[in-house]
Amino acid sequence: MTQPPVKRDDIRAPQIIYALYLAGIVTANITLLIGVIIAYVYRKEAAPWLQQHYRYLIRTFWIGTLYACIAFLLSIVIVGTLLWPLLAVWLGVRCVLGWVDVRKGLTPARPNSWLW
Repeated sequence: MTQPPVKRDDIRAPQIIYALYLAGIVTANITLLIGVIIAYVYRKEAAPWLQQHYRYLIRTFWIGTLYACIAFLLSIVIVGTLLWPLLAVWLGVRCVLGWVDVRKGLTPARPNSWLW
């Protein structure tokens, strides 16, 4: 079954949000907050397959926030300092996989996953 062509205008916002999330790794997560706000704004007007991407992006923000809080609390006992690089890798992999899927016109492979 062939898939209709993906319009560049439709996928621009999710791509920008994925880029903002990736930039959050080096901007102390400021761009993550901007990205999640954009995701909340655009999600209702999007096509159904893009709504899945917005949901994935919003879940990425909130799950990442939870993981960051856990890493912060565990940093008190030194164990959490090892989790920060893992959290950056988790965010990077999740964003790259989502970005590739949106470019191909596909929904995220596992939008409900807590990993990637």
